[in-house]
Amino acid sequence: MLAQQINTLFQQRYGYRPLLVRAPGRVNLIGEHTDYNGGFVLPAAIDKEILFAVGLNGLSTARLFSYDMQEAYDLRLESEPVQPGKTLWANYLKGVVAQFQRRGIAVPGFDCVFGGNVPIGAGLSSSAALECGLAFALNQLLEANLSRLELAYMGQRAEHEFAGVQCGIMDQFASLHGQSGHVVRLDCRSMEYQYFPFNSAAYHLVLCNSGVKHSLASSAYNTRRQECEQGVAVLRRHHPQVASLRDATLEQVEQHRAELGPVVYRRCRYVVQENLRVEATCQYLQAGDMAAVGQQMYASHAGLRDDYEVSCAELDALVQIAHSQPGVLGARMMGGGFGGCTINLLPAAVVPAFIATTTAAYQQQLGLVLETYQTTIVEGVSVLPPALATH
Repeated sequence: MLAQQINTLFQQRYGYRPLLVRAPGRVNLIGEHTDYNGGFVLPAAIDKEILFAVGLNGLSTARLFSYDMQEAYDLRLESEPVQPGKTLWANYLKGVVAQFQRRGIAVPGFDCVFGGNVPIGAGLSSSAALECGLAFALNQLLEANLSRLELAYMGQRAEHEFAGVQCGIMDQFASLHGQSGHVVRLDCRSMEYQYFPFNSAAYHLVLCNSGVKHSLASSAYNTRRQECEQGVAVLRRHHPQVASLRDATLEQVEQHRAELGPVVYRRCRYVVQENLRVEATCQYLQAGDMAAVGQQMYASHAGLRDDYEVSCAELDALVQIAHSQPGVLGARMMGGGFGGCTINLLPAAVVPAFIATTTAAYQQQLGLVLETYQTTIVEGVSVLPPALATH
């Protein structure tokens, strides 16, 4: 058991008992590219997680150890503000320390051993789990009494400033606010949120990793943001209440189609429709209509492929393979696009057949090996009882 190994390694290295914390990765059921448009997302925390053993050491140094990389990093905490460095994994943790310092919370020396099973680069937010786990542990040890939402913002800022990734708030929010057996609808403008039931025993979310990441992902992401801003500027001239695409209606987008131009029109139409799909999905979850949830997922993928144009041949093939199997309720690409994973909704009983069929078809059609991850929806970041780490 990983928690036991991390706990044992900490005590061997540092000679005392740590606080044990687990921080989950996340999936997003539906609501893609809506976050930076002030819209809605529907994520959940999953049972792929990073485990931390953390304790105050009475020194003026943070001694960090990556269990997965088998690599140590020492960080002096005396007078200088913490700065990013060349060790990439350490930057995420240093970024969190910097956020505490910025709030005037002195961070004394501490020890930290961490390791996990969140696949790197699969779009399950391993970086957010890393940030949120340490932030949560330090909040406990320093008795800083920061809320989970404040910790999420600190994780987000750590990623902006120390990893150079301008992420939205969804990943950190989901890692900290997850609830077992529920997805959470987050309003990315007001930060209000609401939980909706998801029967994890009867239905599973299986992720299929395309194994590719096309180079245009980051530049295309920035372009999409600019295109959405252009759309808002056009719509606001006629409808002053449109502060973001979240405020726009399909009627308004259609009405100004010519002025928007073909590309910006399609981008705006996708975002407005995707927000409507999140709302519809929540109603179907409430009613227990999982087949209807699946149809929203397929519609989301079609919009991402045709209107937002952030899919790729590998993701489209995976969704098509899923669609051809009678047991599968829904599938779509998840994340920024141009590679990464598809998320697939299916009854628990058909999971083994789905994985076998999809793996074989992907290999046959594209000559690529498929990695799949079965996930269960779990609680957000939490303290592990010491007993759990000794079994």
